[in-house]
Amino acid sequence: MTQTQTTEYKHILVNESNVPFIKGTSMKVVELITSIHAYGWSPEELHFQYPHLSMSQIYSALAYYWQHKEEVDADMQQRFEYAERLRLETGESPLAKRLRAEGLIK
Repeated sequence: MTQTQTTEYKHILVNESNVPFIKGTSMKVVELITSIHAYGWSPEELHFQYPHLSMSQIYSALAYYWQHKEEVDADMQQRFEYAERLRLETGESPLAKRLRAEGLIK
């Protein structure tokens, strides 16, 4: 069983890796914030896109983010760098190579 810690935010817990997530879900705060950065979604749009989250959970996650912005932003950057490193190590997929050879993508 995973060990969690409570926070001062009603709907936010922190797992054993010190990653904050929304209680009762598997949604990490960083995932919610990434949606805001990527798509510019408002809290209402987040609720529309993630109907399993209540507005209370969303606002709790946003409050947690603004209180811990540097930590969450650093986590986002680390995740991006990891994904980019994997993308570069993996190289071009066979599908992309074929589409490029057929002139369907640049």
